[in-house]
Amino acid sequence: MMGTMRRRSEACEPASAHALLPDFVPPELATLVDKAPEGEGWLHEIKLDGYRTAARIESGKVRLLTRTGLDWTARFRPNATALASLPVKTAYLDGEVAVLGPDGVTSFAALQDALSKGRAADLVYFAFDLLHLDGFDLTPLPLIERKAALKKLLGRRPGGGPIRYSDHVQGQGRAFYAHACKLGLEGIVSKLARSPYRARRTSEWLKVKCLLRQEMVIAGWQESDKQGRSLKSLLLGYYDRTGRLVFAGKVGTGFSLKLGRELVERMRKIERPGPSFALVPREYLRGSRWAEPRLVDPLWELDDGWRDSASKS
Repeated sequence: MMGTMRRRSEACEPASAHALLPDFVPPELATLVDKAPEGEGWLHEIKLDGYRTAARIESGKVRLLTRTGLDWTARFRPNATALASLPVKTAYLDGEVAVLGPDGVTSFAALQDALSKGRAADLVYFAFDLLHLDGFDLTPLPLIERKAALKKLLGRRPGGGPIRYSDHVQGQGRAFYAHACKLGLEGIVSKLARSPYRARRTSEWLKVKCLLRQEMVIAGWQESDKQGRSLKSLLLGYYDRTGRLVFAGKVGTGFSLKLGRELVERMRKIERPGPSFALVPREYLRGSRWAEPRLVDPLWELDDGWRDSASKS
């Protein structure tokens, strides 16, 4: 494999052959579609329900970075420790930190619970791509070659460990999708086998969800008058086909006191004097506060945690 990578790298631009380990690479993001693609040219992976995380390894030191480049190594310490033992000088992996439920399905709620209660030992790093290895930039290589190199790098890791290879099925996209939905999984991610790694959203990576949900944007809130509770309800909306932000209602249950405080703090930083909705029912005009429509409701769209709606995966 290394011989293949050297031959392929030499055929690329000079900067692609021998390259310094990058500090951060923006992740390739998948485009949401209704149906899984068919054909042997596609690789299909299980869609994980966790935090997208890059692993940067240099001389035994590991940094775990979020999709926006934040350093979360301290939060994912057991995963960082395990990654530090890999037989490499430098490497850059793409993957997802998640928690498996008793049924073997990843759960974002379980991930949040583990983080809030300090159960870092429950976290698993699922690696699905390899962008750099020992001085070589692998991003120009086809995905199927990068995954082969990744699988070889991870080797025979112990079952149930904190690092796992995210395997795939080649071809049979619709059958794989149907089976994933039958098992209660969130969906699948289909990737073009011969595609290079592109640090942006592309149509070479596609995601197909089993549970179709309308992604709701937070554009306002109502503060609680109960002692110890900051948030009474979130005011939600969605963008219609014309680009208007349509008011969809409110949600006032399902988030913890801690998450409520965090949401209020973030919304206050982006507060605006009036609503950004195209139309707001009269009963919501009094007693509500408004925010720029930049946050996705954490109770509706959890595949990357609650986040800025301008950077959906």
